[in-house]
Amino acid sequence: MKVPHMGWNSVKFYQKHPLFDGIKQDEDFYFVHSYKFNVKNKKFVLAKTNYGSDITAVVLKDNIIGTQFHPEKSQEAGIQFIKNFLKWEP
Repeated sequence: MKVPHMGWNSVKFYQKHPLFDGIKQDEDFYFVHSYKFNVKNKKFVLAKTNYGSDITAVVLKDNIIGTQFHPEKSQEAGIQFIKNFLKWEP
């Protein structure tokens, strides 16, 4: 697959979490990256996308969250994600 990966990909949620409130399953988010994060413990993976293979899109451990996509560039879904993040209480 072409690297860097730039563009829109659907994100599939694997765990229910308040960060996804108001965001539909398989919503598109904007990705810009040239690597993928290999997670050793899959229990921390909240969401994935597919770009030739499954790629971790959201991880969460305790009060730390990481996204492979850019919420600030992901239009309405990204705005909702940011709103959810700002009111989230770990």
